[in-house]
Order: sequence, then structure tokens, then C-alpha cells
Amino acid sequence: MEEKMEEKIKDLNLLLMLLTGWEEDSRKNPGEKIFRAWKGYLFETLNKLADEKLIIQFQNTKSVTLTDAGKQKAEQLKKLYLH
Repeated sequence: MEEKMEEKIKDLNLLLMLLTGWEEDSRKNPGEKIFRAWKGYLFETLNKLADEKLIIQFQNTKSVTLTDAGKQKAEQLKKLYLH
């Protein structure tokens, strides 16, 4: 049961990142857009999302980048929970 709850928490955190994030120009690849969100979530949850390649964390920053896979999963969760 606890594992199921942890999975829901992880999913809902990813969804919140999509809902509260923003798109900006990539500093690394000019002309490319990236989707960022603040990383004010439990470190354990952020680490799990990073391990699953749904977000990218950077040291010394207060935000994360959602990967294409992360954005896709978050959009699916949006349809599941909000439609």
C-alpha cells in the first residue's frame, strides 16, 4: 500500500511541475526550448523522477528541467486527474 502511495505522490509532483512550470530558451542549445519547474518538492521524490529520466536536476539551481518523457507522462497524468 505504501509503495502505491509513493507512486501517486511522485506522479502528482510531476503533474504539479507541468502545471506550475514554464518554457524558456535553452542556454546550452540556442534556439531550443526547455521546460523548467521549481524544485520545491521532497528530495526523495525529485531523485526518483530523475532516476526515471523524467526530470533533470542541476546542482546549485532552484529549478529542474522536465525531459520530453517527463512532459509526456505529466500530460497523461493531467488528462487522468484533471479531465
